[in-house]
Amino acid sequence: MRVPDDLAALHYLQPLYDEPEFVVHTVWRQFAGWYDGNPAHLKPATDEQLAAELAALSGGAQVLADRALELARAGSHRLACHLAQLAGDAAPADTTVHTARAEVYALRAAQERSIMSTGIFTWAEAESRGVIAGTDATTELTSAMPTL
Repeated sequence: MRVPDDLAALHYLQPLYDEPEFVVHTVWRQFAGWYDGNPAHLKPATDEQLAAELAALSGGAQVLADRALELARAGSHRLACHLAQLAGDAAPADTTVHTARAEVYALRAAQERSIMSTGIFTWAEAESRGVIAGTDATTELTSAMPTL
């Protein structure tokens, strides 16, 4: 979804909190229902089941994580996040996988404009930093905050 340039330039329509893409998804769900047209999403496997199977097919969670990093560093953030998430779901305790996942989400958060997107991607980074440190996302987020 792309907002026309003349509207996107207006200061009062800047996507500071939310983004036009999110609004379109909300309107679609309200008026068209939750089904997105993909029959595999009708009664899907769990994220973890799908991740484990794709990791097995691709050579392991680390292969997915490595490719996610390559894509993120090349600026293909949307696809990189899918692969990083699959890698993390397939290997939830693997610190090497989570090191890559954290970097992918940090790169994604750094290029976002809205508070909603930045917050969610920063939280995902903190989840992985928690796995690496043996803590949790909340601990990682609060330990990175400046002391007042």
